[in-house]
Amino acid sequence: MGVVIQISYFLAAALFILGLKRMSSPVTARDGIVWAGAGMLVATVVTFFWHGMSNYLLMILAIAVGSSVAWISGKRVAMTTMPQMIALYNGMGGGAAAAIAAIELLRGTNGHSGAVMGLAVIGGLIGTVSFSGSLIAFAKLQGLIKRSIVFPMQQPFNLAVLGTAVVIGALLPFQGSGGVLVFVFFALVLTFGVLMTLPIGGADMPVVISLYNALTGLAVGLEGFVLNNAAMIIAGTVVGAAGSLLTQLMARAMNRSIANVLFGAFGHAPAAASAGESGALKPIDADDAGIMMAYSSKVVVVPGYGMAVAQAQHKIWELAELLEERGVRVKFAIHPVAGRMPGHMNVLLAEAGVPYDKIYDLDEINPEFPTVDVALVIGANDVVNPVARTNPESPIYGMPILNTDQAKNVLVIKRGQGRGFSGIENALFGKDHTRMLYGDAQDMVSKLIQAVKRL
Repeated sequence: MGVVIQISYFLAAALFILGLKRMSSPVTARDGIVWAGAGMLVATVVTFFWHGMSNYLLMILAIAVGSSVAWISGKRVAMTTMPQMIALYNGMGGGAAAAIAAIELLRGTNGHSGAVMGLAVIGGLIGTVSFSGSLIAFAKLQGLIKRSIVFPMQQPFNLAVLGTAVVIGALLPFQGSGGVLVFVFFALVLTFGVLMTLPIGGADMPVVISLYNALTGLAVGLEGFVLNNAAMIIAGTVVGAAGSLLTQLMARAMNRSIANVLFGAFGHAPAAASAGESGALKPIDADDAGIMMAYSSKVVVVPGYGMAVAQAQHKIWELAELLEERGVRVKFAIHPVAGRMPGHMNVLLAEAGVPYDKIYDLDEINPEFPTVDVALVIGANDVVNPVARTNPESPIYGMPILNTDQAKNVLVIKRGQGRGFSGIENALFGKDHTRMLYGDAQDMVSKLIQAVKRL
């Protein structure tokens, strides 16, 4: 049976890797999720036959309860709340790895070498930080925590908490079994995860979620070594590597280091209130905007979180189809950190049926903006702010942006005159060739559709 279990774990790991590979493309992402899910099913079922396994009733009950909660919440979650759901579920993965570490550390060195116990400590530390940090990220995205929390000497205090936890963790592999030090260790690490995430601004949440995903994968891989479980080792390593690469790519897309994201407190109210270079904002009515778009030769749509809030993706695609019937070339431009999680806008557009070949990333679309007749910005803010190119004093200076300001005309759909998620004023809105369409995105796009239909 041992050989069958190992072969099954190898099969599960192969399905994880193939599934993750297919998730890298929107065309095959759905199949990739199914493949990875099949791998998890194989790994879960075969674990029941592991030598010495017991508590079958509790395991089955836990799986039934967890699966029911996941199924119901997955069916009911709105696309606007998907980022916080991902943060929450990611935290659960880190918490599971931390729980494994806690159990093994409470058992002590019985049956484990000092090196294995050391891996349990490291995995427990990383998994616990991911758990508590992801919960804070969830609370921020859900609006339960409405501002970044910064206090004097915050970073030295955080470092002292982490340092104390590391010192205690270094002692744990050498104690016999149990002990109050295990509880103190996890309490300190939980606290550090909370303290590390509280000052991080909302604009950095996509990077933070990706980073905690990488930490969860690494923690699972380390605990796989502790349990001598090949499936956990391979799956955790793959997820950790993929999450690390994605985190680096997103940080690069913001022209920020990961250290700056974690310790810079970007986007908290005092620092982010730096003024933009905006002139007077000039409104336009939907009829005039519809005429402008209908008689264009090229239109580029730039979606942002506002589109997700209004659930306007279906109306946007309806408008695009109407324009294409009139001979207008329509493309969609996606910034790597648009929305509240990696790939947020891509998922929304795919849900609306937008063909993948009409969706372009930043590097592909930016050279085209000087030839674009109308750039329609719907709910995006910081990722189209030209101060990132022009104002060295801006907190987002150097961040690659979509060059919508280089289009011949810019239409911006926005609820009001407030700032973006980072709290920075947008100089694009005051440009001479920019016009503002104020109101709910779905309602405003519906008016644009009617305006085009009347022509």
